[in-house]
Amino acid sequence: MMKHESIDTFITDLASKTPIPGGGGASALGGAIGSALGSMVGNLTLGKKKYAQYEPDIRLLLDKLSKNQEELLALIDKDATAFEPLSEAYALPKNTEEELARKENILEKALYSASLVPLEIMHKTVKALLIQEELSHKGTRIAISDVAVGVQFLRAALLGASMNVFINTKSMKNRDNADKLNKEANELIQKGTAIADTVYQYILDSLI
Repeated sequence: MMKHESIDTFITDLASKTPIPGGGGASALGGAIGSALGSMVGNLTLGKKKYAQYEPDIRLLLDKLSKNQEELLALIDKDATAFEPLSEAYALPKNTEEELARKENILEKALYSASLVPLEIMHKTVKALLIQEELSHKGTRIAISDVAVGVQFLRAALLGASMNVFINTKSMKNRDNADKLNKEANELIQKGTAIADTVYQYILDSLI
């Protein structure tokens, strides 16, 4: 499983000409890093008298971030698994009308399935951004800059994953399905980037 590889191995594989890991896996990893940074700030907040009133909230946020981080890491492998049928579909022969029809049918299904994992990554990053938004107000100020770093990782993961949705939907012949996926992705982009930008600016304003 790729999530158990060393950072060096993952980056080396990412830099190679092999198609996996690719942008989807990198986005999932970026999202997991963003969640982990939030967890660090939460853990640094626990036990501080100044933030005692927020301790129950912080513990709940930490539980959510930990779960989100694990789910995003699992999506690295899930994204790779979803890509394999798509790669195989593109390689199918199309020398006859029958082969072409079969290829188009298989490819359409593979494109749809391959869009669902990056869409799931997008949902997870938006969920993490909502958590970071609360953490930006309740976390220790000595490490609040790391919440800002975390939301930028999550923002990049959100937008990165969206590219994997859009490149697949562009090739889909069923435009109803493609439009539904695009609509969902665009709504997540709008919601997530708004949260990320608001949190980042809030923290930036508190530091300068």
